[in-house]
Amino acid sequence: MQHVPSQGVSILGATGSIGASTLDVIARHPDRFRVTALTAQSRVEELARLCVRFRPRFAVIGDAAREGALRDALRAAGLADGVVEVRSGPGALVEAAQCDDAQIVVAAIVGAAGLLPSIAAARAGKRLLLANKESVVCAGALLLDAVRIGGATLLPVDSEHNAIHQCLAGAASTNGAADVRRLILTASGGPFRQRRDFSGISPEEACAHPNWSMGRKISVDSATLMNKGLEVIEASWLFGFGRDRIDVVVHPQSVIHSMVEFGDGSVLAQLGTPDMRTPIAYCLGYPERIESGSPRLDFLRLGALQFEAPDLERFPCLGLAYRALSAGPAASITLNAANEVAVNAFLERRLSFVGIAATIECTLDALQAPAPASVEEVLEIDGWARGVAEKAVRGGAWIS
Repeated sequence: MQHVPSQGVSILGATGSIGASTLDVIARHPDRFRVTALTAQSRVEELARLCVRFRPRFAVIGDAAREGALRDALRAAGLADGVVEVRSGPGALVEAAQCDDAQIVVAAIVGAAGLLPSIAAARAGKRLLLANKESVVCAGALLLDAVRIGGATLLPVDSEHNAIHQCLAGAASTNGAADVRRLILTASGGPFRQRRDFSGISPEEACAHPNWSMGRKISVDSATLMNKGLEVIEASWLFGFGRDRIDVVVHPQSVIHSMVEFGDGSVLAQLGTPDMRTPIAYCLGYPERIESGSPRLDFLRLGALQFEAPDLERFPCLGLAYRALSAGPAASITLNAANEVAVNAFLERRLSFVGIAATIECTLDALQAPAPASVEEVLEIDGWARGVAEKAVRGGAWIS
């Protein structure tokens, strides 16, 4: 095999589940990848432990008030000043995304906070491994323009979009999107797929995903099906399809990660165990396939695969996402911002589970903004939506 030069990797959101899986894959290929920058929002001790193991050039803590604590933790771990350069704040996250030593940037910051670093990486011409779906949901046109202008390569890490990417690449179609009839995103259905009464649901119950190990915010999004709604919007931008050509099917086993139906009736599906190391390794090694560490899929033990339609009455967040996609970019920004506020309030026990969708709908109903023409306008709409959503939460109508 031809020798592949070592590539530097910046991991934005290194202490989350995507960051941990990425570092696991990187550790399996020490001659191929080296860690250039690691970032976290506030988890000082975890970030310090990763720095001891992987020795990045930069360590960035998003919460500037915790920079001193990170320096102290690194000194206590035996890393003298200068071995790892410590930086902090939103500007430092952008610097980590643009770092000259990094050819690859893994964008795994949760929420709209990942928007500016993702666009910065695209403008800098990086191979952008995108796990921050909110960057596409909030600023799809701006991000794709940055990819084009910067000469970047964008590869989706989310298992669903990664599956579609693999299916489209494997099809070797000469007519591109013209040959595709529809995209089919699969959803596990979350922990409440068979539940009818949604009263009294606790954050602990909502975060107990049956198949995937994820952070708390994304776990709640999976429980409401908003995660799938955001993925519908993301798929529309990434692959250029309207809402009428993007379907969602509930597949509880999480073995088929998504499918593409072609004009001749053929359907290509990407299968694998529910392990994020598989799509991460695909993106890191693309177009070559590299070892991920994921367990093999055992068809003999698998048994039957189930499929069912999503229930939009019990899970209205998915319908709200389709509504936002039809209404335009400002609505998608509003949807995402209101969801982040509502989910945070639910996790803090200030809002009921059913209040999440009610808060989002109330915020969407108040929207009057046009499509944004700049990142600044995206952030302006985002800030407005957060204010409206927080006011709705404080109103107390959906606490219990």
